[in-house]
Amino acid sequence: MRTRMTTVALTALTALVTTAADVVPRELAFDGKSPYVILVPAAASPAETTAAGELRRYLQQVTGADLPILPETQAPAGRPFIAVGPCRLLGTLLPTLDLAKVGFDGIVMKTAGANLVLAGPPPRGTLYAVYTFLEDVVGCRWWTSTEQTVPARPTLAIPDLDVAYAPPLRSREAFYRDAFDGPFAATLKLNGHFERIGPEYGGHLAIIGWCHTFFQILPPETYFAAHPDWYSEINGKRSAEGTQLCLANAAMRAEFVRIAKEWIRKDPNAGLISVSQNDWGGRCECAACRTLEQQEVNPSGPLLHFVNAVAAEIEKEFPEVLVETLAYQYTRQPPKLVRPRANVVIRLCTIECSYAQPLETGKQNETFRKDIEAWSAIAPRLYVWDYVTNFANYLLPHPNLRVLAPNLRFFIKNHTIGLFEQGDAGSGTGDFVRLRAWLLAHLMWDPSKDENALINEFLEGYYGPAAPFLRQYLDLLLDSAEATDVYLRCYLQDTGAWLPQAVLEKATAVYAQAAAAVAADPVLSERVRRERLPLDLVWLQHFSAGERVRAALGTPFVIPGYADPKAAAEDFVALSLKHNVGQYAEGRPFPAFAEGLQRRFRDPGPPPEACRALPRDTWVDFQDNAFTLHGVGNLAETVRDAAAADGYAARMPGSHQEWAVQQPLSDDLVAGNPWRVVVVVRCETQATAGLAMTLGVYDERTRAGLVVKEVQIPEVRGDAYRAIDLGPVTVHGGAYVWVAPPRRPDEVTAVYVDRVYLVREPPPAK
Repeated sequence: MRTRMTTVALTALTALVTTAADVVPRELAFDGKSPYVILVPAAASPAETTAAGELRRYLQQVTGADLPILPETQAPAGRPFIAVGPCRLLGTLLPTLDLAKVGFDGIVMKTAGANLVLAGPPPRGTLYAVYTFLEDVVGCRWWTSTEQTVPARPTLAIPDLDVAYAPPLRSREAFYRDAFDGPFAATLKLNGHFERIGPEYGGHLAIIGWCHTFFQILPPETYFAAHPDWYSEINGKRSAEGTQLCLANAAMRAEFVRIAKEWIRKDPNAGLISVSQNDWGGRCECAACRTLEQQEVNPSGPLLHFVNAVAAEIEKEFPEVLVETLAYQYTRQPPKLVRPRANVVIRLCTIECSYAQPLETGKQNETFRKDIEAWSAIAPRLYVWDYVTNFANYLLPHPNLRVLAPNLRFFIKNHTIGLFEQGDAGSGTGDFVRLRAWLLAHLMWDPSKDENALINEFLEGYYGPAAPFLRQYLDLLLDSAEATDVYLRCYLQDTGAWLPQAVLEKATAVYAQAAAAVAADPVLSERVRRERLPLDLVWLQHFSAGERVRAALGTPFVIPGYADPKAAAEDFVALSLKHNVGQYAEGRPFPAFAEGLQRRFRDPGPPPEACRALPRDTWVDFQDNAFTLHGVGNLAETVRDAAAADGYAARMPGSHQEWAVQQPLSDDLVAGNPWRVVVVVRCETQATAGLAMTLGVYDERTRAGLVVKEVQIPEVRGDAYRAIDLGPVTVHGGAYVWVAPPRRPDEVTAVYVDRVYLVREPPPAK
């Protein structure tokens, strides 16, 4: 008896090869020749035509045989064939097959005697069936949009196949730069909003408006003057500055529906429109909105009442269109009474979560877990916006690989039909971005696959002999994050909270083994070297004034492979540009970051006056070139300042109150607590009184402020710098010192930060 295997949703597609005794003698090619033809429907769609062409192209590369493509009406008698797409002959060949019942984006791979069927429902099913066959049976691999592995198999036999499969996720999006490439996205079976997939590759699932559409649909510059009551009431006043819509206003809703329907008419095939809050707070506080919010317990109540009403009107004209809204920040918790309509999709966002622990089981994510489970209990379908990178710095290691698959399965378990995995879309380098895009795509297509096997497959296929060392390197970093119990947010400026020096050094040694393993192969060597850039950046960030102090104490801090840290920084910048780095953080071009990084290696200024008579092992000094600056060129910048110790300082305008100047601390640096923390600052102002700035120390691990101090103008006014003592503080890796201006632009022109220094407190007297 032949072995026959049928797969259904959530069943892996990889176990397709039977034993030699079970295989029907079915050779697509023998010694570079083939009797097979490829048959397509007489009226093949663009994607079905592409599917047949891709099958022919890759089979020719694999076997050397060129299989002709013919319409099924011209099928030559007596020759075996591969039927690509919904040919009419399928009714005779496979009489029980109903492609309409396979499922959305589903595939069929079935053998019938000597023949093979590769098909699926339109628009993408047939193309996906071909790519699955080429990958899982033939052995082709598409690692990136420009790099692939195609085996050489002049003789190619295939086993019995009986596969019918539909992915559990309708919308699958890996938000990485390379995955935007339409043909590559199609090979990975991605179909999300931002993937640039043309009709010849089956198109994609667009969301009309994408998200945050309140002011897109009803822009204040068009409507506010005549209809201020359509916008939020805040403290008794209607405003369109950083606010939302008044969701209880019936006239506003009618106009909103009218515009939304116009949008759908322009793009009727999209199938999904976003009706969602703006990307900030400012919800309406009018009596009607407040009453409804109180009845529903949570702010999501008024939102969902509004979205349901809009969805009801849209359904009358567009019964197939779904209406999506966000459960995000202040609307993340579900309402008490109202329920989403059948045509409403709730999109949850994981932005507040920790990515070092699984959402379903990690203690750090208990709040989100309760929220998604509560929504799942009342919503017919969910969509999840998941964050899988470090948006504060794409270029640093981000140890979240172990949670990607468990989180994805948890989403599906809770009725998720669409998943937007937001990765390093702006960057061509980063923390194994090619592996991440490939891994997430494969898991979104088939969540039952073993993520560790997938990781190993990519490492071995793409990096060759370096693979075991790269896997060891990744595991070292993941283990370190777990050991430190770090709350791994998607906005972290430094690795100090989870990557101590000892682990950094061990990881670097393992990476050296990876490089040595491929030293004779220039292509693999370049790939491995590129992936080391995040590790290089950690070394460069650690090489601050504090580390120079340790070097002066007889513990040299040397960046591996470099006698001069300036050369290491120059190499990092040059290699990043060579590999088309793009952005270093979300929306932030790399050149500004590169300039700041290279400034770190200026010669240090004189030590703080208060430290000059102290033993060198009792103080640590951070100059401006060690600071982390947020919003470079806008919120903060480095400027020349003759009054500063080394001639430079960090400057922030007085127009905001962001913690735009920060000094991260590391465990290695601040061992032996407590330390007295001193910040050296001045204020440029014409005022003589009032708040000049706020300083503090924040602990990332506990997410709590350790010290906060308000500094008044008389303390720091003028050209001379003043030392502000924050007192003795017990700190560890993951803590940082911060400075914020007062948001008083009429009174405070700018705040300047020269240095931050720490002085070890003496032990208590016995």
